[in-house]
Amino acid sequence: MEIIEILREASQKIYENVKDLAGTDDAAGDFGIGAGGDISRNIDIIAEKTVLDYLKKNNFECIVLGEECGRVELSSKPKGFVIMDAVDGSANAVRGVPFFCSSLAFASEDKLSSVTDGVITNLTNGEMYWASKNKGAFFKNKQIKVHKKNPIYKIVGINTSGASIDLMTRLNPIYENYEHTRHFGANALEMAMFARGLMDIFIDLRKKIRIQDIAAGYVIVKEAEGILLDENLNQLDANLSYETRVSFIAAANQEILDEIMSKIDK
Repeated sequence: MEIIEILREASQKIYENVKDLAGTDDAAGDFGIGAGGDISRNIDIIAEKTVLDYLKKNNFECIVLGEECGRVELSSKPKGFVIMDAVDGSANAVRGVPFFCSSLAFASEDKLSSVTDGVITNLTNGEMYWASKNKGAFFKNKQIKVHKKNPIYKIVGINTSGASIDLMTRLNPIYENYEHTRHFGANALEMAMFARGLMDIFIDLRKKIRIQDIAAGYVIVKEAEGILLDENLNQLDANLSYETRVSFIAAANQEILDEIMSKIDK
């Protein structure tokens, strides 16, 4: 079985196991601080166990890097790394806000740039995005690409949750000049929506994003022909360490990238 099919099946099983939990008392709970630094909720634990059980059952030789469980070695001779944020947008899931997803990716080496396969599933409806390196990005079995035309409404995705005053000051011109800014609370799903052409640019300059949050989105955006850069406008890359935190900019084309970045106060 191809790696992408393993990730897709695991992602589908997450959806089946958690789709009725959102907004219920069973979604919450406090299981302490997970490997990624956030409080682990019951819905997170159930979703991660689903993936680990599936990978073990199928004897998939890998090292899992989970948001909650941390590093789990499923083989002494791993083929690579499964990078897992089994529920991205846990706060939305616990409260019942219908915007959260699973994010699963495979990397052949210990670098973000070595991600070869990624799957993001909207856990509110089961809609699935996926991509494999050099094979394109897909949504519901149709190939997707970032928005290339002049949009009717220019939509700027921007995550400023917990941003410093200095960063908010830098970003203020964007809010002043663009009426349609968006952030929904699950970076992975927002990257997938961007790749599908629903946003023109998506920015997160907080230096807070973990690799688990963006690994699947990384390959999906790349395969959808999006531009993906770090805060210094270099090609986005990082190691897979739990200490790693990144900023990123995903843009549909050079024109929108130049336009938006010219507004940010250096």
